[in-house]
Amino acid sequence: MAKTQTILVTGATEGIGKLVAIDLAKKNYGTILIHGRNEVKLNQALAEIRSVNPEAHVEGYLADFSSMEDVRKLAKEILSKHDAINILINNAGAGFSAPRYGKDNTETRFTVNYLAPFLLTYLLLPAIKNAAPSRIVNVASGGQSPIHFDDIMLEKDFNGVTAYTQSKLAIVMFTIDLAEELKGDQITVNCLHPGTYLDTGMVREAGITPHGTAQSGADAELYLALSPELKNVTGKYFNVMRESRANAQAYDVDARKKLREIGMRLTDQT
Repeated sequence: MAKTQTILVTGATEGIGKLVAIDLAKKNYGTILIHGRNEVKLNQALAEIRSVNPEAHVEGYLADFSSMEDVRKLAKEILSKHDAINILINNAGAGFSAPRYGKDNTETRFTVNYLAPFLLTYLLLPAIKNAAPSRIVNVASGGQSPIHFDDIMLEKDFNGVTAYTQSKLAIVMFTIDLAEELKGDQITVNCLHPGTYLDTGMVREAGITPHGTAQSGADAELYLALSPELKNVTGKYFNVMRESRANAQAYDVDARKKLREIGMRLTDQT
């Protein structure tokens, strides 16, 4: 792929997302847009990325993904400066141990891991279409469990792990749906499990001993974003860098339709 690109990486102030942005800067992949929710961390990440390549064009954007208003403001700010986005990497996420409720007083994991990228992607689609052929990469997880359609925010029986695993299946389902929707637009949409218990803040905050490096997760995300091998591959779930099968519910057309309707309603797109 050409290196005169505009690439947005969400959740890029630490962990895998920051490593993805650093690698893009090292390779001179055009304009790199990074997102974070903490201004201090965002500025530190910008400085670190620029230190590896002082000539890299890097921009920082603030938004709390537990707020749909913040997501809308983020999209508006980005679109005011960029009318073409070649690659969108929906990397931001909330783990097991995140607070139960976010800024919108909705369940944090479902909001950050599914509703925010769902809304952001749709808002940025005009710019992504302008840049075609372009790519969307959604970061899912190997931890997936069926959606609780009768209690999407798990108000009746909350469990942080279940909230996380259903939110990650939701992003896989969104990937499959969106890939189908954009088939004629030269936009590929894929998702991945970047690796099990990698050395990230999310894993350590959950009290889990890391099993692998954050860099290996960054390498997997970059593979989906940049590899020529995946030029015409879309609507797929990858286990790191290998095409795999997600939870069975991901392939249930009725379940995906139901989830999409919920996503549209909760992000006020109906």
